[in-house]
Amino acid sequence: MKRYPEMTRALMRTGRPIFVSLCEWGDMHPALWADKLGNSWRTTFDINDSWESMVSRADQNEVYAEHARPGGWNDPDMLEVGNGGMSNDEYIVHFSLWAASKAPLIIGCDVRSMTKETLAILGNEEVIAVNQDPLGVQAKKVRMYGNWHCKLFSYSVWAGPLSGYRTVVVLLNRSPEFRTITAQWDDIGLPPNTVVEVKDLWKHTTLEKRFVNELIVDVHHHACKMFLLTPLTLSKEDEPKV
Repeated sequence: MKRYPEMTRALMRTGRPIFVSLCEWGDMHPALWADKLGNSWRTTFDINDSWESMVSRADQNEVYAEHARPGGWNDPDMLEVGNGGMSNDEYIVHFSLWAASKAPLIIGCDVRSMTKETLAILGNEEVIAVNQDPLGVQAKKVRMYGNWHCKLFSYSVWAGPLSGYRTVVVLLNRSPEFRTITAQWDDIGLPPNTVVEVKDLWKHTTLEKRFVNELIVDVHHHACKMFLLTPLTLSKEDEPKV
């Protein structure tokens, strides 16, 4: 523990703004104390380029969602997108969860040789905008369905408030089968009967239909859908809270 405050004080003496990232692999629950010493802190052991490692890191990081804020972020480790160990759909899940969780988006592949598919994921400006939203609230897992005893074989709803009374929703299917997933307004923090416009952040299209009280979507196995919900009927005092 002694080395962290010493490093922080030394960096502050430079008189320059420096982003301080703490890494002790989440051993001592740094989310509970590291905001006084740095700007981000690792919440997990090292990630590897596999589906199981990636989703488990997302789960471990989500536990500390309440402790993230502008200037102090939970870090579930760097991005494995483009390293070849997962499918394109799985990499989209990876980037979506990290972005919604307001995690540092540190590219871990060789940018000199990335494919067009990898660049399309890492360069998705609408998803990056969610990560960089000024409200700075980390999305949380608000509903899980399926096998509660084995998280790898379940499907879930992640959601978090954004600036402008908007909400980000990630519908994640971890199971080996096609699933229909429902995001209910009660779960994602929207008042009852709120009418919303829904934009698919990976297809870059706004759905023609308007939605009230729930959003029901089909999701392929080991894949996700990421949506931006903008209320069309919402009073100022009803800003979404998750």
